[in-house]
Amino acid sequence: MPPKFDPSEVKIIYLRAVGGEIGATSSLAPKIGPLGLSPKKVGEDIAKGTQDWKGLKITVQLTIQNRQAAVSVVPSASSLVIKALKEPPRDRKKQKNIKHNGNITFDEVIAIARIMRTRSQSRYLIGTVKEILGTCMSVGCTIDGRTPRDVTDAVANGELEVPEE
Repeated sequence: MPPKFDPSEVKIIYLRAVGGEIGATSSLAPKIGPLGLSPKKVGEDIAKGTQDWKGLKITVQLTIQNRQAAVSVVPSASSLVIKALKEPPRDRKKQKNIKHNGNITFDEVIAIARIMRTRSQSRYLIGTVKEILGTCMSVGCTIDGRTPRDVTDAVANGELEVPEE
């Protein structure tokens, strides 16, 4: 039999949730039920904590201590890029397979790269900027009216300046 769970011990659980919506308690129950928490209450906390990310899929970090769950958002590169496009929040049940065809500035790409810097596999900020440009390519947006591939080439050639850190 596994050892009993100590409620004063800090547990961290990562979940994928849709921002601003109460997720299915059936998917939450196996993860947090053994810790003595109510899946319905935690689902409402997640919906309240992800209100800024309405309609976007986002990674949520649950920090559980003393049978209390603290919700914090761990944004991914794609969700940061989609949020930078400033699209109106969409209803997932009505609109499917949406195409993101907006335009963002290169300064916003650098700001997103700074946020993602700690989770990046790159050694320098220029590599993280290239990772974000690849994400822009897959999302389908443009940077200052240019395709992300052209901007990536310009960064690699040194035509576009990326700060050191």
